[in-house]
Amino acid sequence: MIEFDTVSKSFWTGTQRKVILDRASFRVELGNSLGILAPNGAGKTTIINMMAGLEKPDEGTIRKTSRVSFPLGFMGGVNGKHSAKENCRYIARLYGLNPDYVESFCRWVCGLEEYFDMPVQTYSSGMKSRFSFSLLLSIEFDIYLIDEGMPATSDAEFNRKAGNILQERLKNATVIIVSHQAQTLQKFCRSAAVLMNGQLYQFDTLEEAKRLYDYSA
Repeated sequence: MIEFDTVSKSFWTGTQRKVILDRASFRVELGNSLGILAPNGAGKTTIINMMAGLEKPDEGTIRKTSRVSFPLGFMGGVNGKHSAKENCRYIARLYGLNPDYVESFCRWVCGLEEYFDMPVQTYSSGMKSRFSFSLLLSIEFDIYLIDEGMPATSDAEFNRKAGNILQERLKNATVIIVSHQAQTLQKFCRSAAVLMNGQLYQFDTLEEAKRLYDYSA
């Protein structure tokens, strides 16, 4: 479970204060995957980072009673000077997992071949996306956090492999995904919410959320 209790978050843009959440309260229960619709610039990444613990609220409390993933695509724990192999083994030890398993899993999923043993900072953006997604999938979480869906990659084999693994994981896990497009959410979630005017409005169905989102656009 993730619960936001009267949480506020805002940023100073240089000319005005941008409010992301204004004393917002909501809860995401295990087994109820949630899609969050929000236009670009509304704070989608910020709210996901707050759920992951990467950003703190200005006010209020965030409670978590489950194992929550780092956001899909997050590279903050990856050292660019080290290879994917070295990073896998380091992350595995942080989570108390078998380094051999995490390394072999990521090597198989991301399909980087000889680049897997080269520094991550030499990778293209697509290669980094494949590696970060494989790292996310190598660890079993109760709740997976996804910002805007699958990483952008033209590798069809990776898309098939990673997509199948994620769908299998979601049979026993929960996903929270944020996007500005409703079609991105419908692959993963039945219920949905709209981030608007500093509040998160939750609905039982994506169609209900989409009506409010389209009306407010």
